[in-house]
This record gives sequence, structure tokens and C-alpha cells, in this order.
Amino acid sequence: MTSPIGGVSLPGVPSIGALGGVGDATAAASAPSTTGDGFAATLAGAVDQLQGLQSTSSGLATAAATGDLKDVHDYMIAAQEASLATEVVVTLKNKAVEAFTEIMRMPI
Repeated sequence: MTSPIGGVSLPGVPSIGALGGVGDATAAASAPSTTGDGFAATLAGAVDQLQGLQSTSSGLATAAATGDLKDVHDYMIAAQEASLATEVVVTLKNKAVEAFTEIMRMPI
């Protein structure tokens, strides 16, 4: 089975690239990554995107409260995107902490 699995893209979260078959895993293991992007950089980027979504939602909420917003649906969509992105980032953070804790419990 060598068909790749498509990537995942969520608003507020950096995209996860497509996964290849077994042949791709051996090529990836032999070639070191030169991008310099680690987990911390990815998490920081996700938090920055989340902050942008939340500030957009906040700005639209202010515009809706003052009556400057013509379409309230824009605010509702932005608020839902910010809420969903917050849930995703918090879940990823919790899973990362859980994985770290489990690794620290492993005997040497």
C-alpha cells in the first residue's frame, strides 16, 4: 500500500502535509531535516494564527455592537472559527503534555 494519505488543514492550525507510503519513510529517515522547523516553532505559529483569528472575531464583535457591521453572519463565522481553533490548539497542547508526561514515566 503506497497511496499517500491527504494532508489535514484546519483554520488556525498549520497544515499537516501528506503522508507517503512505506518507501517514503525510509527516504525520510535517511535524510535529515534542514527546514529548522520544530515542534516549538509549529506550536508558536499555531498560537499566532489563533491570536489573529481571535482578534478578527473581536473586531467584528465590536463592529456588530456599534452597528457598523452590515452582515452579522461574518461575525458568527469568525467567532466559530476562533472557538474551534482554540479547542484544537488546547487539545494539541494537552496531548503534547500527556505524551511528555508518559515519556518521563518510562524507566531508563
